[in-house]
Amino acid sequence: MTTLVLFLHGVGSSGADLRPLSQYFQKSLPGAVFISPDGTQPFDGGGGARQWFSVSGVTEANRPGRVEAARPALDALIDAAKAQAKADHVILIGFSQGSIMALDALARGKVSEVVAFAGRLAFTGTPTPHSTARALLVGGTADQVISHRLSTEAGQRLSAAGVDAKVVILPGVPHTITPEGIAAAQAFLTRPAAS
Repeated sequence: MTTLVLFLHGVGSSGADLRPLSQYFQKSLPGAVFISPDGTQPFDGGGGARQWFSVSGVTEANRPGRVEAARPALDALIDAAKAQAKADHVILIGFSQGSIMALDALARGKVSEVVAFAGRLAFTGTPTPHSTARALLVGGTADQVISHRLSTEAGQRLSAAGVDAKVVILPGVPHTITPEGIAAAQAFLTRPAAS
């Protein structure tokens, strides 16, 4: 079985920013193919950066619609990368807006395994994940961009839908990925799925 790991970056960033993470996961996922693509839209702020959906004027009310509108482009990217890697298993590792898209893909059954750093579940309605779906949600108590409470809420919603969801909240961690978060992700991805 070939595993594809896709890193999904945050808004105003690029695939190159998360590409170095692959070195931390190569030992725990030997033989996996790692791809860190650019977001599917140009960043509203310009400068050659990318995004998955616009955050200009984003609100709690309109965010789900923007995520839904971004789904086809992300799905096409996943399908193309999966074909390129000849993979039969896909893991999404997201940060911030990338985590929002990754959790949405998990909730609707597009993928079955996600690591979400500083994320939230913007999915509306009842999630319909794979029966084997697993998710790790990592939040930091000092995150001023996406509250760690949103990671906890997402984990609760996904667990209620049957996902094997684990939430790790790191004290004093702001809106970033830390060595502690990476270690939690490594442990999660190498442990057997719950039976």
